[in-house]
Amino acid sequence: MRMAVFGAGGVGGYFGGRLAKAGAELVFIARGENLRALQSRGLRVDSIKGDFTVKPVQATDNPRRVGEVDYVLVAVKGWQVPEAALAMQPMVGPPTCVVPLGNGVEAPFQLAAALGAGPVLGGLCRISSFLAEPGYIRHVGLEPFVAFGELDNRSTPRVEALRKVFEGAGVRVSVPADIRVAMWEKFVFIAAVSGVGAVARAPVGELRSLPETRQLLEQAVHEAVAVGRARKIALPEDVVARTMKTIDGLEPGVIPSMQRDILEGRPSEIGSQNGAVVRMGLELGIPTPTHSFIYHSLLPQELQARAV
Repeated sequence: MRMAVFGAGGVGGYFGGRLAKAGAELVFIARGENLRALQSRGLRVDSIKGDFTVKPVQATDNPRRVGEVDYVLVAVKGWQVPEAALAMQPMVGPPTCVVPLGNGVEAPFQLAAALGAGPVLGGLCRISSFLAEPGYIRHVGLEPFVAFGELDNRSTPRVEALRKVFEGAGVRVSVPADIRVAMWEKFVFIAAVSGVGAVARAPVGELRSLPETRQLLEQAVHEAVAVGRARKIALPEDVVARTMKTIDGLEPGVIPSMQRDILEGRPSEIGSQNGAVVRMGLELGIPTPTHSFIYHSLLPQELQARAV
């Protein structure tokens, strides 16, 4: 089984590193200083679950040199998915399975637009990790977890084979009964904590403790759930309560990746998180005042970051 990880940041570097450490035949698609560090020094991961290194590392910035693989794990930022989908075409053949691990809910459709629907699964991950410096990942919170499945929820050999690979690497893995619901449950959560955190400039412990920002979190959750249900996503009746319980269970110092990017002046996933809620709400006639406030408030900074 040959695998490629498209993107070697906090998500791709961690999960790809775990798979490679366990012996998977795997290549990272990376670029710039991160690529050069992986090629020369290998991959270093400092993790609350145990530090590890991978050396040597197979890494390139040219998918054509890789050729067709069995699985592509897509671990780029939400706004990078359409470009990545086009770039990975040389790695995708009839047997290839493409699995997005990002935060949004639009990636499967963006991937299918470039690759066709056949190779694409739904997927997600949970982890708090980031690229501390080229070739060096820090995992600072959350039990690492991946979930994926066919978009029509069929049980297939390719899904089962990938599940076994992750289990063999010691990664907690799930094949949900409904992958679209699972992706939306994460989306509802991450868009709320990322967006409110980015506006408030505070870690999650402060957001959930202050009545004013806790109310913003709850409003953001309710709005995203309403949009999801309007899109015929079968979100459970207790999804709001369970989402708030998840937020309450986070380490108080957690800062989501989108919030971290905004705080540090980098392009962010604001468009594929809060912006996506706003867009879908407008299409469906669902009011999203909290997400609209977040998105519109952060848009000027986002445009500046992308202009640099």
